[in-house]
Amino acid sequence: MEQAISYERIPTNIYADSEEASKAVAREIANLIRQKAKDGKQAILGLATGSSPKKVYAELIRMHREEGLSFKNVVSFNLDEYYPMEADAVQSYIRFMREQLFDHVDIPAGNFHLPDGTVPIEKLAEFCRDYEQRIENYGGLDFQLLGIGRNGHIGFNEPGSLVNSRTRLMTLDLTTRIDATGDFGGLSKVPKKAVTLGIGKIMEAKRIVLLAWGEHKAENVARAVEGSVTSDVPASYLQLHPNASFIIDVAAAAQLIRIKTPWLVDSVTWDRPMIKKAVTHLALTVNKPVLKLTNKDYNENGLSDLLALYGQAYDINIEVFNYLQHTITGWPGGKPNADDSNRPERAFPAKKRVIIFSPHPDDDIISMGGTFQRLHDQGHDVHVAYQTSGNIAVADDEALRFAEFVIDFNEKFEASNTKANKIYKEAVKFLKNKRDSEIDIPEVRHIKGLIRKGEAKNTCRYVGIKKENVHFLEMPFYETGTVRKNPIGEADIQIIMDLIEDVQPHQIYAAGDLADPHGTHKVCLDAIMEAVNRLRHREYMINCWVWLYKGAWAEWDIDQIEMAVPMSPDQVLKKRVGIFKHQSQKDGVVFQGDDAREFWQRAEDRNRATAELYNKLGLAEYEAMEAYVRWRF
Repeated sequence: MEQAISYERIPTNIYADSEEASKAVAREIANLIRQKAKDGKQAILGLATGSSPKKVYAELIRMHREEGLSFKNVVSFNLDEYYPMEADAVQSYIRFMREQLFDHVDIPAGNFHLPDGTVPIEKLAEFCRDYEQRIENYGGLDFQLLGIGRNGHIGFNEPGSLVNSRTRLMTLDLTTRIDATGDFGGLSKVPKKAVTLGIGKIMEAKRIVLLAWGEHKAENVARAVEGSVTSDVPASYLQLHPNASFIIDVAAAAQLIRIKTPWLVDSVTWDRPMIKKAVTHLALTVNKPVLKLTNKDYNENGLSDLLALYGQAYDINIEVFNYLQHTITGWPGGKPNADDSNRPERAFPAKKRVIIFSPHPDDDIISMGGTFQRLHDQGHDVHVAYQTSGNIAVADDEALRFAEFVIDFNEKFEASNTKANKIYKEAVKFLKNKRDSEIDIPEVRHIKGLIRKGEAKNTCRYVGIKKENVHFLEMPFYETGTVRKNPIGEADIQIIMDLIEDVQPHQIYAAGDLADPHGTHKVCLDAIMEAVNRLRHREYMINCWVWLYKGAWAEWDIDQIEMAVPMSPDQVLKKRVGIFKHQSQKDGVVFQGDDAREFWQRAEDRNRATAELYNKLGLAEYEAMEAYVRWRF
């Protein structure tokens, strides 16, 4: 795709996915290392932590093992570290770097440097000056790898940081701490400070590459790339660097002008998706229903080419209105004995076998609870597959309460010496003495998983799903006890394939929420897509359609929606009750994020907003809507 020079103030390369992009960055780093080695010099690298660079490091490890890439001439300096932080803590960045890179390549032990989270506070300023001096002694950074925070930070240089800021102790922004909640098991446990390389030192690097993956980064990517240089978005300072680039995936590029409104950048192919995108954007921009748009609206908002193609706004408006109208259906499994030529789903077969894949034990009811209920009520054979245990999202005190109940129950009925009771006693002992940096022992993870499994079973009973149609897949990639998961493996894919082979579905619903490409939803979706692709030639798969739903925080853009299932006020209330079955996820959950609303509130607000959007565009007014995009494998 040609770069939109007139809007983007930093060279920005958009890749189909984070894997392809990470390989490109890894190749650039590898080329630098090899060229420096050829010249008899050291390659001085500035490295980052977090989810964004993981696949870059994985590719560098592969190149070391399979292509002979040596790191013997590499010297590295990391960007930051929480303060205070012990080196062996689960959340420490020295541990992260060892696990993700250093322990797997031949970099000499004395050649990698990181800020020290154990330096006494009175010696920290001196340590920071020395850290910068060490970089200077090597001649400065040849290459600096960066991520971007959800608030636009680079390193831990939070909004308000100056362009000439030096390496220092930084008070973390609340958004940054909230984003780290998962790693620490609660906001109260996240450090309030961190040591970070200053923007001044970052800007001295000879080459800078910033990585960004996922929808949740899109807004600040756009602000950094297209907006003015401001301390409110520290990543925007990279506009001032002579050799900086943004390497991003399609999801992170969503708010860039060339992606959001490409007709303002260059000529486009006016196919159905592009027309729908342009006209819905126009209608929402000028605050008019689609059928009220005029020739003047098109001409004044960069759509004269589209208008010229059709001749009159009226003709375009009718076409787009019909596109939107045809996405709405109260029959997500297809309406029996009906003309389905303008419906999103097929009428035949009237009774469909359906698999709803739920990454966590509550995504089914939170994300598509109304559709879930309607599919069952309309007579389809609905299976629910919970892909992971979701155990890390259960608070310690909830698990302790559950474990103590079992112990008390067993003692009441003289079963206190059973093997099971001993397991629960081990869990109670651990939980009462658990340190913040400790990973749950298997017994505790088992208990937390049982809590979530019981809640999922309760939801399925409420909806009316048969016991034999509820599947707990417990995919192995998830069971690490921490937020950082293992890569998807053959065992994960095979579990999905086995279920699909057994059910032979006509419909599959899957979480298409790609806000965090390294999160559970993305890994679960990758496993489903790989399984479906491997099975695509089976005869039954010819008649299988895959529908993607979003999570609790976001919805598909209006122009992307291919099926919208409306809900009445009573159906909204019924969905709410279904969400309430997941008691461990109410009233201040472990992964609350920066949204104080509970999951049922987020879901209802999102569903109502979708309905309101359709209404703004001139369609019928509904209480709420759940939306889907079809994946055409």
